[in-house]
Amino acid sequence: MTDDQPVGRLRPTPAGALAVSFALGMIGGWLLHRLGDRIWDSAPPVTWVQILVLFFGAAILGATAWATWRQVHVRRMWLEPHRAVNRLVLAKSSALVGSLVAGGYAGYAVSWIGLASERPGHGVGRSLLAALAGLVLTLAAVALERACRVRKDDPSA
Repeated sequence: MTDDQPVGRLRPTPAGALAVSFALGMIGGWLLHRLGDRIWDSAPPVTWVQILVLFFGAAILGATAWATWRQVHVRRMWLEPHRAVNRLVLAKSSALVGSLVAGGYAGYAVSWIGLASERPGHGVGRSLLAALAGLVLTLAAVALERACRVRKDDPSA
């Protein structure tokens, strides 16, 4: 490889990609309610398990981001290359999926506005809480992605 060839670099997940993912999720969540009403005569409920799984995933990503940040930026230790790539891929994919899920639950919540519901699993409240959990998952994934960055004083960067 010659010196004049550009070196490939990974860029952080762009905010635009997260916004598009969120918007697609909103459309999907809104459509899910409409399709559920037409096909099954009832939209699927949002359960507490769904919300807790999203918060649990966010907690795992957050803990991994914290541990990675401390190892790379505080203690100035190296990550093994395969571990660094695994964490980065996990972070990038989780950020996109988290924003898609957050948008999906937000769209599902919007679809309930103005409708009366007899079942407690339906409605705006749990959907918005699930959307919040998806947002927290996205933020934890972005934090992990940033923790994987190579330090500025790294001679190989």
